Amino acid sequence: MEANGLALLPPAAMAAVDRAAIAAGVPGSLLMENAGRAVVRALIRRFPPQPVLVLCGPGNNGGDGYVVARRLRRAGWPVRVAAIRPEGGLKGDAASAAAGWPGEALPLEAALEAGEGLVVDALFGAGLGRDLDGAARAALEAAGGRGASVVAVDVPSGVDGATGAVRGFAPEAALTVTFARLKPGHLLLPGSLRCGGIELADIGIPDAVLAVHDTGWRVNRPALWRHLLPVPAPGGNKYDRGHAVVVGGPMRVTGASAMAADAALRAGAGLVSVAVPPGALPVYAAQLRAVMTKPVASVEALADLAGDRRVKALLIGPGAGVGEATRARVLALLATGTPCVLDADALTSFAGDPAPLFERLHAGCVLTPHDGEYARLFDAEGSRLGRAIKGAARSGAVLLLKGSDTCVAAPDGRATINEGAPSFLATAGAGDVLAGIVLGLLAQGMPAFDAASAAVWLHARAATAVGPGLVASSIEDGLPAAFAKAMAPDDP
Repeated sequence: MEANGLALLPPAAMAAVDRAAIAAGVPGSLLMENAGRAVVRALIRRFPPQPVLVLCGPGNNGGDGYVVARRLRRAGWPVRVAAIRPEGGLKGDAASAAAGWPGEALPLEAALEAGEGLVVDALFGAGLGRDLDGAARAALEAAGGRGASVVAVDVPSGVDGATGAVRGFAPEAALTVTFARLKPGHLLLPGSLRCGGIELADIGIPDAVLAVHDTGWRVNRPALWRHLLPVPAPGGNKYDRGHAVVVGGPMRVTGASAMAADAALRAGAGLVSVAVPPGALPVYAAQLRAVMTKPVASVEALADLAGDRRVKALLIGPGAGVGEATRARVLALLATGTPCVLDADALTSFAGDPAPLFERLHAGCVLTPHDGEYARLFDAEGSRLGRAIKGAARSGAVLLLKGSDTCVAAPDGRATINEGAPSFLATAGAGDVLAGIVLGLLAQGMPAFDAASAAVWLHARAATAVGPGLVASSIEDGLPAAFAKAMAPDDP
């Protein structure tokens, strides 16, 4: 996928792009014709010639469907059209497209008795603002019931293109063909599970028009941050690669911070230390080999360690414990101004009273909550992308909201959505490893937003390399292959 294929536009912005392109002199009829042509090309590539039923909605998505039907029939495929408004009632370019269809348009109810094994869903597209119901829902349910392959135009009808929510019902498409830019709903759960394969088509919208409406949201791929991945300099030493410090928890929960420290080393930090309670030192020392242990008995001692000019990044949270002691440590670390990752207990310790935390956060900080931890600090309403953006703006830090569709957002509104994380990442300790990877990249000087986005991708790719049977500590074993893939210039 080319770099501009990583850009994401919500439906409202895409509608504004369409209007701007038309105002700039690109006929709307040409955009519709190009969209229909792109769908037909995808159909011909993916399926053998066969009877096709095209379901056409009441707007421009339906107009695209009429173009698909006309072009498929011209290519020699048997085609029928069933429409929400078979007697007319369409407007503008959609009406012109319908008028160009040489066959009959059946009532949508006819789809309930249809036998075609290939169905084109051109009912509503990404901008549907209500639950899918009535004859449209029944037609798509009937297609699924008989095992037909559904090809969606723009997004499967019923999937909210902005949030990925399923509005009442959405078919499980075999293929979705969308135009100009992907929508967040193509990547966000549960809508992403309804899209099948996704093809992105250029339909002639000028790049200058698209650039004006760019949201700064992207699919998280190495092309975004590969150029920022740290590469050790010839003749350098371990301090040149950054000293990272993990704040360790008490004796009973040493594993979390130990895994995070190991992950930071694997991510390239030249030196990693764990600041540990003196009584837990023997336990940490027995677990860790390349990681140093630093006994720290007080908040003041921790602040002195974190304030060392050679320390380039900090992590607190895994196994830290919830309460006032952790709050005090977090605030002491933030006072140094050093890039800092806050995870798990470091976030929960501010539940119900996040203001002191938000007052100390700075641009070098990364928060890594899962949904439950997020809800303890922020309003939990909205899509994962929307919540990540809202949390970053409220806190003033980069926010990495974990899940199968992990989203990373910066305070300036930029955001990435990750795709392809394996389901077996849902295991205890995986988040600790992710926090450690972020830490390792920060320690080497990578900017916070890019470090968080890269860490999410590397974490998922490493887990995929390990495969079924994964436990959190084995994710690190997949990191070398993940880094090699990320650095390969032919990988988008």
